[in-house]
Amino acid sequence: MPIDAAKATSAEPRTTELAWDHKDVQLYHLGIGAGAATPEKPHPVTDPDELRYTLESALHVLPSFATVAGGGMALAGGLSAPGIDVDLAAVLHGGQTVTVHRALPVRGRATQTSSVPAVYDKGKAAVIVLRSEVADDDGPLWTCDTQIFVRGEGGFGGERGPSARLELPDRAPDLSTERPLRPDQALLYRLSGDWNPLHADPGFAKLAGFDRPILHGLCTYGVTLKAVVDTVLGGDVARVRSYTTRFAGVVFPGETLRIRLWREPGRVLVSVTAADRDEAPVLADTVVEHS
Repeated sequence: MPIDAAKATSAEPRTTELAWDHKDVQLYHLGIGAGAATPEKPHPVTDPDELRYTLESALHVLPSFATVAGGGMALAGGLSAPGIDVDLAAVLHGGQTVTVHRALPVRGRATQTSSVPAVYDKGKAAVIVLRSEVADDDGPLWTCDTQIFVRGEGGFGGERGPSARLELPDRAPDLSTERPLRPDQALLYRLSGDWNPLHADPGFAKLAGFDRPILHGLCTYGVTLKAVVDTVLGGDVARVRSYTTRFAGVVFPGETLRIRLWREPGRVLVSVTAADRDEAPVLADTVVEHS
């Protein structure tokens, strides 16, 4: 079998050195829509709040940057772990959690420790859980838990894993907003380190079962967190404590995301759908915990 679950989960953790600076942060922010017009910011290029994402002298770091810091090494390292040998055409991002231990610096050098805590058997597919813990000289920075869905690799007799779903409140959302995506959104976002041709090459996308390239799930993930920070958290990225989602459906570049938000004490519940495709689900089981 291409996936040896016992070998993957028992392997020694791997360490990787990460480094980033303001240019990496700015490129990531641009890749998730910073500087683009929204219903709340019709003139974003010179909006002082928006400049915190794009201007080096005012820069702060959205916590979802953790998923690409150092060039997206968490995902790349996980898929090359002992016991794992999969076809990229069969790989989809299933879910993501970022837990922030303190504010992310604009420039940094850190050590990432990566492991595979679990491999689940979903029958027709396998789910690989990757964990990366990142720390610098001052201590822990963030922890990422990534779920990778690999089609055709199930049926090996392993545990099925958790399947709990988040119930949204039985009331209208407290806020609903839209985020238009650029036709070249995936081409810009992939410069932050996710080079999977599924997001750029029409021929490869067809091999994977899509009629055209799809947007990175982690791009949608970043767009959504930015919307929550800007509309609910007063633009203060330091208030985010953790951010969890399940990728429930694809997004195509050029579409519009509809983001619905429900406020609860210490957290925001989120639903994201494709406004152009009859509200097709995009992100589900999505929670931003905050101070």
